[in-house]
Amino acid sequence: MVTSYPFPIPEALTNPRLIRQHFARMARAGLEEDLGYGPDLTTLSTISQGEIGRRVVRSRDAGVLSGLDAVTVLLEVASEPEWNLEGRVEFRPCLNNGDRVDPGTAVAVLEGDLRVMLQVERTILNILSHACGIATHTAQWVAQMPEGVAVRDSRKTLPGLRMLQKRAVIHGGGTPHRWALGDQVMVKDNHVGSSEGGVLAAYELVKDVPHWVEIEVDTLEQLRQLLQQKPTQILLDNFTVKDTCTAVDMRDELSPETLLESSGGITYDSAAMYGATGVDSIAVGALTHSVRVLDLGLD
Repeated sequence: MVTSYPFPIPEALTNPRLIRQHFARMARAGLEEDLGYGPDLTTLSTISQGEIGRRVVRSRDAGVLSGLDAVTVLLEVASEPEWNLEGRVEFRPCLNNGDRVDPGTAVAVLEGDLRVMLQVERTILNILSHACGIATHTAQWVAQMPEGVAVRDSRKTLPGLRMLQKRAVIHGGGTPHRWALGDQVMVKDNHVGSSEGGVLAAYELVKDVPHWVEIEVDTLEQLRQLLQQKPTQILLDNFTVKDTCTAVDMRDELSPETLLESSGGITYDSAAMYGATGVDSIAVGALTHSVRVLDLGLD
């Protein structure tokens, strides 16, 4: 699970009502894709009405769990009359989000109406395998970092899946970035380029906004100018490892309280080198946009 870092955690990712709201919206989209164009012809033809079954979700890989609460919401939504799924299925997790699993580990038990179970099987596995894949991938990045260096995600998420993806980052030990555009001020290069006067002028426009402020620089000279204003956080965009070391020394001299974050061009192979420079965090879009699912099966 996430370590304590000095970054704000968006309310959406910790508020049970908002979490359920987003999971329910995702569940309806998934059910609509499978059942919105007619009944499951195969299952209704081969499985007797009222037949009861029991299935176990098992991991076929080593990894980290996520998405269990999303499946619980999915089955609640599937019981709504509009889906015409007569019967109920109980979902009983054997472990918790954030737990590590080995190949063969039982993740959860499904028990109940077999017709319903088979009609939601693929949606359940899609949710779990994707979320677990992100959590596992995040844990691998986190393991490379020195103590005190956070691994952070981005808004590079798929529409409708942000809640699932960002909570998976948390379950893998990552630290989430902003949830939406209204969570914090994040001045990127396009904002700076549109402000007459460059990075200092852009910072002057946002420094008094009553939210967390992070501002991006892409040169050491921009960094030096900005550090004199002692901002809360600066993002070092596409800096080399060597320039990142220089940036940390500059920060330590001019504004030790300013947090530095590395982003852009960081690969899994180079992550440890960036983490060792003395930055406070690295931002990795690949946590959510380039991930392999964790192989799960319903036995």
